[in-house]
Amino acid sequence: MLHNNQLDQWDRENFFHPSTHLAQHARGESPTRVIRTASGVHIEDRDGNKLLDAFAGLYCVNVGYGRPEIAEAIADQARELAYYHSYVGHGTEASITLSKMILDRAPANMSKVYFGLGGSDANETNVKLLWYYNNILGRPEKKKIISRWRGYHGSGLVTGSLTGLELFHKKFDLPLAQVIHTEAPYYFRRNDLNQSEAEFVAHCVAELEALIDREGADTIAGFIGEPVLGTGGIVPPPEGYWAAIQAVLRKHDILLIADEVVTGFGRLGSMFGSDHYGMTPDFITIAKGLTSAYAPLSGSIVSDRVWKVLEQGTDENGPIGHGWTYSAHPIGAAAGVANLKLIEDLNLVENAGEVGAYLQQGMKDALSDHPHVGDIRGEGMLCAIEFVKDRDSRAFFDATDKIGPQVSAKLLEQSKVIARAMPQGDILGFAPPFCLTRDEADTVIAATTRAVSDVLG
Repeated sequence: MLHNNQLDQWDRENFFHPSTHLAQHARGESPTRVIRTASGVHIEDRDGNKLLDAFAGLYCVNVGYGRPEIAEAIADQARELAYYHSYVGHGTEASITLSKMILDRAPANMSKVYFGLGGSDANETNVKLLWYYNNILGRPEKKKIISRWRGYHGSGLVTGSLTGLELFHKKFDLPLAQVIHTEAPYYFRRNDLNQSEAEFVAHCVAELEALIDREGADTIAGFIGEPVLGTGGIVPPPEGYWAAIQAVLRKHDILLIADEVVTGFGRLGSMFGSDHYGMTPDFITIAKGLTSAYAPLSGSIVSDRVWKVLEQGTDENGPIGHGWTYSAHPIGAAAGVANLKLIEDLNLVENAGEVGAYLQQGMKDALSDHPHVGDIRGEGMLCAIEFVKDRDSRAFFDATDKIGPQVSAKLLEQSKVIARAMPQGDILGFAPPFCLTRDEADTVIAATTRAVSDVLG
C-alpha cells in the first residue's frame, strides 16, 4: 500500500482536479484527501477519518455507499460483456431493460431514451436534437436557448453557456451567442422585498415575455430549467412558477428541457421533478441518480412530439448523425438497472421525502431565529441555509468574508460532516443519500448548529 505522503506528492504533480484553485493546490495550500472506502452515508479516507457525507458526493450517491447489489451487477456485466457499441440498432439486455425501466417511471408524454455518460453531454445532446428538430420542420432560424441565471446545466461549451454562474463563464469566452438568460426564480433574492410570491412569479413571467419579445419568438427554440435550482443555491420555485412559465412557452412554441440530473429518480420525494411540479417537458436530462454514481451514465429522454420529428428527419436525410462511443455502455446500464430496482425495493423515494422534510424542519427549529440566518429552504432530500449580514434589511456579507465556506469547513473539521458551500452567495447546501435516517439527520442538524454558532456567534 502506498503511503499517504507519496500519494499526496503524486497528486500535486500529476492530477488535474476539476473545480479547484489549481495554483493553491499545486503549492500544497489546500489538502489532498484520498478516499478509501464508504458505506451507507459515510465515507472514510486513508487516514481513517470517517465522514458523514451530507451531500451524497455531488448530489449523486442516492442509494448510499457500499451497495453490494449494484457492485455485483457491474461485475457480472463486466464478466459477461464489458462493452459493445449501440450504433445501428445494437443493444444489450441491460441497455434495453434500463430504457424500459426509465420510460415506465418517466412522465407519460416521454417516448425514448438516448444514453450518454454525464449530465453535460446529455444537455449537449438535447440542444443538438432541438436544433435538428427545427431544421426538419423548416425553421432554421429558431435556434436560441433560454436558460436562467444561477441555473446549472454542465461545463462544456454549450452547457457551460447554459449554466448561469459567473465562474463557468469567466475567461472561457462564454456564454455562446445562441444562449440567453432570464431571471432566476429565487424569491429570497428578489429586488423588491415587498413582492408576494405571486407578484414575484408575475415578475419572472414578465421578464421572460420581454426577453422573447426582444429576441423574437421565431428565433428561440427552447427553454431549459432545473425543477429546483441546484448548484445556484438549492432554490425551490415559488408556487405557481412552472405553470406560469409553461403557459408562455406554449404560446410561443418554445420547447421545454427539464434538467433533472439532480432531481430525477427520487430526490424530491417524487420519482421525477417534472411530475412533482406539473411540468410537461419535451426533453428530460438524467444522470446522477440514474446509477447513484456507481458507474457513469446519463440520458436524454425525448417526448413523443420530438421523437416523431426525429423519425421524419431520418426518413428524409438518412441515419441521424449523433452518437458517442460509450452511449448505453453495458456496465453503466447494468448499474442503472440494479440502482432503480434498489430504489424501489427499499422505498427510498418515500424515505427521501419523509426524512428530507424532517431534516428541513429540524434546521428551521434550530436556526430560524439566528440573527445571521436569512433563509432555510428545501424540497425532499435537498436543504439549504443562506446566511446574511443583517436579516431585517437582507444585507449580504461581502463575498471576501467567505462565510459559507467558513461554516462548511468548520462543520467538516469539528463534526466530520460534509456539506457544500454553494457558489455566488453564502449558502450551505445539503443533499444526503436517500437512505439517511432520522438519527443521522439529527447528527447533521446538531453539527450544523454548532458550526454556525462557532463562525457567526
